[in-house]
Amino acid sequence: MNRMKANNTKSSASVFFAEMSAFIKTHYKVIVLMLTGFAAATILNFFNVATSQTIASFRMEDFEVGQIADRTIYASKSIPADEMNPVFIEEGEKIIRKGFPITEEAYSKLLKMSESPIYLDLRAFANSELYLLLLMVMWYLFFAFIPRKRNVLLREFVFQVICFLIVYGAAAFGAKTQAFASPFALNIIIPSSLFVLIEAILYGQLNAAFFSVVLAFGVFDASSCQAVPFLFTLASCLAASTVVRKIERRIDMVFVSLILAFMDSVMVVLIAVIFNEKFAHMPIIIGGVAANGFLSGILALGFITPVEFLLNTASVFRLMDLSDLNNSVMRKMLVTASGTYQHSQMVAQLAENACRDIGANALVARVGAYYHDIGKMDQSEYFVENQTNGINKHNAMKPSLSVSVIRSHVRKGVEKAHQLHLPQQIIDIIEEHHGNNIIAYFYEEAKKENPNVNPADYSYTGNPPSTKESAVVMLADTVEAACRTLENPTEERLDKFIQMLINGKAEHHQLDKCDLTFSDITTIKDAFVKLLVGYYHNRIEYPDQKDPAEDASKNADGTKGEKTEKAEKNEKNAEKKSSRQSVSLGDKTLTEVKLNG
Repeated sequence: MNRMKANNTKSSASVFFAEMSAFIKTHYKVIVLMLTGFAAATILNFFNVATSQTIASFRMEDFEVGQIADRTIYASKSIPADEMNPVFIEEGEKIIRKGFPITEEAYSKLLKMSESPIYLDLRAFANSELYLLLLMVMWYLFFAFIPRKRNVLLREFVFQVICFLIVYGAAAFGAKTQAFASPFALNIIIPSSLFVLIEAILYGQLNAAFFSVVLAFGVFDASSCQAVPFLFTLASCLAASTVVRKIERRIDMVFVSLILAFMDSVMVVLIAVIFNEKFAHMPIIIGGVAANGFLSGILALGFITPVEFLLNTASVFRLMDLSDLNNSVMRKMLVTASGTYQHSQMVAQLAENACRDIGANALVARVGAYYHDIGKMDQSEYFVENQTNGINKHNAMKPSLSVSVIRSHVRKGVEKAHQLHLPQQIIDIIEEHHGNNIIAYFYEEAKKENPNVNPADYSYTGNPPSTKESAVVMLADTVEAACRTLENPTEERLDKFIQMLINGKAEHHQLDKCDLTFSDITTIKDAFVKLLVGYYHNRIEYPDQKDPAEDASKNADGTKGEKTEKAEKNEKNAEKKSSRQSVSLGDKTLTEVKLNG
């Protein structure tokens, strides 16, 4: 029995260390960054404690002459007398004794110890270090485990660590100045709202709310555990993360600044009432925190462009700029690949409406749909939506070569996206919008020549969608292309056809990593059907409307000419081409648009 217990203990320990080793290998960059930030905070903490008037982690305000001492304090170092304080302190000397009153001489020695540059309150320093260590652990847990399946972003942590150090330093050393020594006045110079606004705009409200808690606890430690700066920082930061939730234009930041200034003023008054603070100096403090809130919004608007460029993230402002169809990339696509351009516009409308209905980021989906096929611009003639006059270059190519051309547009799209310095969310959509799907038409053509052909050689090399927005763009891309081949697209036929296409993606495990629920999929399908029914609506044939082809089909003598024969030949080729667009896969039929990727 003892041997079995020992073996179980060893196996449990080995599993634990194996999991820890795998975790460290996966997140070592973030761990190194957090340790670096902790080291920087330790330096700030050292100078903060060294310049603070504390004894045994107590501030000098906690001692007074005649007070009964609740602890015994010894001198850790010898300190010579000087002109400012002529008392001498010997190493190991008992300064005050527990249970006895504090004399004037003992108080002078305590004051000399607290002011001396050679004395460091090691207990206060150790307490603060343990506090920062626990805060670092809580910080990492907030952003690594609480949000479900949220990836740890190194660039976001870099930004947060820099912001935390600035706020910590401002709170620690601002309190040592005479102007901001008051816990209420200290709130005027803490720039926490500025950084939370930038965090909320770049990474979302939830991330900003978690970061607000981290900053508030950092201010609590830096300000010698004073409740007023902690409460104000927490309330102000949470307010800042909320007011930017639905901004869409840059002018909205001006209104955010005004709202934040008003809310900060109200909060500092409420905290003053709670702590029974005298209102003699409150008008100056109220004006100071209002200015802090207003300037936070204005400065956030100015800093957001360079910060989002450095971090390569997508704020609402940058996404709005990228959604402008008059930019150089979209204009080039319109000229060089007009079919792809029109296809991308329709995919964007489908994806945006569907994402709005399921609560995903509709703007990210729209921009991602605009750019998802930018890799087709260099070889646009190889894709069916850009082919005219029935000319198809793939008719003279082997299936293996055709597949290499078709799937290369994903790789080229990612390369172009990096060259354009597009946000990572958009690059992910470009890379994932085909997942690792098989290119069915060319796979079936290759099987006619070689039944043992490897399916992986005729599949896309990307990853399945990892976000809801990426998955919606994939589905919109498939639906928009396939529905063009559907005859008589009534609402009922569109509904069944789109459901079949979505089921095909799910069966091929393309939707396993994107957190879409069954309810979301139903909502997406309904959004697609509603939009496409309007797009394919019937039109009225006007009485005087004539088909130009009929007029050109007759010569002066009423007989068909040579031009008509060519037109009929093209129509027959088109019918043959349409018949090849339905590819049988096992016991199901999946309609594919040839060469549409």
